[in-house]
Amino acid sequence: MRNLILVGPMGAGKSTIGRLLAKELKLQFKDSDKEIEQRTGADIPWIFDVEGEQGFREREQSMIAELCELSGAVIATGGGVVLRPENRQALSSGGRVVYLHASVEQQLDRTSRDRNRPLLRNSDPAKVLGSLMEIRDPLYREIADVIVETDERPPRMVVQEIIDRLDALAPH
Repeated sequence: MRNLILVGPMGAGKSTIGRLLAKELKLQFKDSDKEIEQRTGADIPWIFDVEGEQGFREREQSMIAELCELSGAVIATGGGVVLRPENRQALSSGGRVVYLHASVEQQLDRTSRDRNRPLLRNSDPAKVLGSLMEIRDPLYREIADVIVETDERPPRMVVQEIIDRLDALAPH
């Protein structure tokens, strides 16, 4: 098996579900944002502040290209990874893509206390999340092999659904 790649909006559970999925399937786990932070020695908000979103997206694109060359990893991506066509291409050819779908309400609930979200540092996070979803949802769907709903569901239940759905896709 190549890789299992999780895409979806912030707060969908990509990192949490990715870790559990990797453990369950005995695969390595990689989080593209964490990999960027380790490589640069700086956190994502700092990179946004210093290099802007454009600078961050450059780093992200090169990290995604590298991670998609792996084999046998569960990869959690940042919410905006699908904005660049090069990333969508790399993700599609890098393995099975699972879109973790979460409503804007669920995203708000899960990100409200997180200070590490540069795009939510404003007075109306609900409006921002709604706008991001409008742009990104069709892109997530474009590259997804499987779409899984995460709202109000325990991570273990989501992991089991992903495994079941991927088994159904696999040639027997």
